[in-house]
Amino acid sequence: MYFARTLRAAGMPVGPGRLLMAVEAVRAVGIERRDDLYWTLFAVFVNRQDQRPVFDQAFHIFWRNPRFLERALSLLLPQTKVAADDHVTLIRRLADALGERAGAGPAEREQRIEIDAALTVSAREVLQKQDFEQMSADELDAAKSAIKRLTLPLGEIRTRRFEADRNGARIDMRATLRAAARNGADTIWLRRRTPRLRPPPLVILCDISGSMSRYSRVFLHFMHAVTSDRDRVHTFVFGTRLTNITRHLRHRDVDVAMDRVAEAVEDWSGGTRIGETIERFNRAWSRRVLGQGAVVLFISDGLDRDGGEGLGEAMERLHKSCRRLIWLNPLLRWEGFEPRSQGMRAILPHVDEFRPVHNLASLEQLAEALSRPGGRRLEAASSWEMRAA
Repeated sequence: MYFARTLRAAGMPVGPGRLLMAVEAVRAVGIERRDDLYWTLFAVFVNRQDQRPVFDQAFHIFWRNPRFLERALSLLLPQTKVAADDHVTLIRRLADALGERAGAGPAEREQRIEIDAALTVSAREVLQKQDFEQMSADELDAAKSAIKRLTLPLGEIRTRRFEADRNGARIDMRATLRAAARNGADTIWLRRRTPRLRPPPLVILCDISGSMSRYSRVFLHFMHAVTSDRDRVHTFVFGTRLTNITRHLRHRDVDVAMDRVAEAVEDWSGGTRIGETIERFNRAWSRRVLGQGAVVLFISDGLDRDGGEGLGEAMERLHKSCRRLIWLNPLLRWEGFEPRSQGMRAILPHVDEFRPVHNLASLEQLAEALSRPGGRRLEAASSWEMRAA
């Protein structure tokens, strides 16, 4: 029961039904072997790949100390402090669940609130600048709620279709003759038209490999919010293979949408073959989704398992097929970031903008940048100039 409470406090959807099912499963399998217990509880509590790191750390920390359960029963779980190994970075929401930050009493919590008020720094402002990787479970839920309200406006562009406009520069001869035949007047009034303005299609390519797993959960919520807010949005995820999840993200309930995505994606938190997956996108999907001046959001850290083989050619073709290619990289948040890997060097020459994406503020800056109209080809600048912009 206390282990299920730990998982629930860490943000996993564990209810009484799951707990009763886990008890029955453990009774059937037994507790003689540690790996049997691990996979039994894993089969009951984990239903999405992004929950696996939380469960893995929680299991090994909770069950490694024979006296931990006794302390939990006597002191209650929120009052127990557990430190992670030096070589393992503990997930913050799991640390909160295990009581790493819950040892403070009510007086200390009140003092923190008073200091925060004295510095006039609101919780929303702190949340805006906080890295997704460092958020606790409550902060992550608040960030998802903020992302749900986020709109992503795209500057309207001229299309090849026309619409009626009395001040338009072009004469609509068909509408003019129809009006004349309908009215039967001697005087013919000229009907005019102008090119129709419409936001371009949006295509999102998101990396869900192991190196991006800490951010992929939040990005999926971001993609769901964008898909629900506008039409003509096409979403793809890739690791070692390419998966189209557009249809799954169109469900209004975000939890149902995430469950369907988890069932459809088979290469979650694995390796990365960016060149191969982008080449597959170019061959199978580019003609269908990149028409009418589409804007492409490429979300990846640029770490390719194949060492950038064929990546330059694939990105060049993708760049020439779309109106605007924006690379969103969470590694760009570091001051000393340098594109040293072969994959990053192969991607950089073929993007129009290079932006960090690691917190709510970076997503809002992205929305502001997309609302500004941009040309079909922006002049490629160095990574440092694009970062300064």
